[in-house]
Amino acid sequence: MNPKWLEWARDLQVVAQNGLHYAKDEYEIRRYETVQRVAAEILATKFEATAEDIEGRLTLEEGHATPKVDVRGVVFRDGRILLVREKKDGGWTLPGGWADAGEVPSEAVEREVREESGFATRAVRLLALYDRDRQAPVPPYPFRIYKAFFLCEIVGGEAAPSSETDGVEFFTETEAAAQRLSAARTTHRQIELFFRMARTGDWTPLFD
Repeated sequence: MNPKWLEWARDLQVVAQNGLHYAKDEYEIRRYETVQRVAAEILATKFEATAEDIEGRLTLEEGHATPKVDVRGVVFRDGRILLVREKKDGGWTLPGGWADAGEVPSEAVEREVREESGFATRAVRLLALYDRDRQAPVPPYPFRIYKAFFLCEIVGGEAAPSSETDGVEFFTETEAAAQRLSAARTTHRQIELFFRMARTGDWTPLFD
C-alpha cells in the first residue's frame, strides 16, 4: 500500500494536469496551478528536493494525465539471467528504463538493453505487464508507472557498462537471490517469476 501522502499528492497532480489541459478561463487555470503547487509541496516534504524543483518537474507533464511506461528486458544465457548494476544506488536490476515517445515497446526495450548492458537483443514476447505500485515493496514515486517485461534474445554485442551502469553480469537463480537489487527498478519476486517461466517453459503473459 502506498502512503496516504503519496496518494493525495498524485491525485492532486492528476486533477491539476487534467484541469490545465482542458481549462480555458484564466481564473480556472490559476486555480489548477495552485492545486499543482500544493501537490509539489506535499511531495517535497518526502523527496530530497525543493517544492520549486518538484513543481518544475510536474509542469513538464502535459496533456491528459496517464501512467508512465517502464520497459525491462529479461535476457537468459546458459540458464543465467542478465542483470546490470545501477550507478545511482549500487543495486542490480533487469536492464531497462522509460519508453520514449515515438518508440514501439519492442524497440524501447531493445534500446534500453543495448544502452545499459552492451548486448544487442531481439524482443520475442511480452512476459508481464504490472502496475508498479502493486509490486511491493518498492520505493514511492511521484507518478503512476506501468512496467512491461519482455523476453529478449541476444543477437550480438558484448558486456559493456554505460553512463548509468557500472556492472553487467549473468546470474543463476541462487546467485540473483543473493544480490542487493535496485528496489525502485526490479524486485526479487519478479526475477523468481522469470526463472520459473524459463524452467517450466510456460511463457503465458501475466498482468494485474
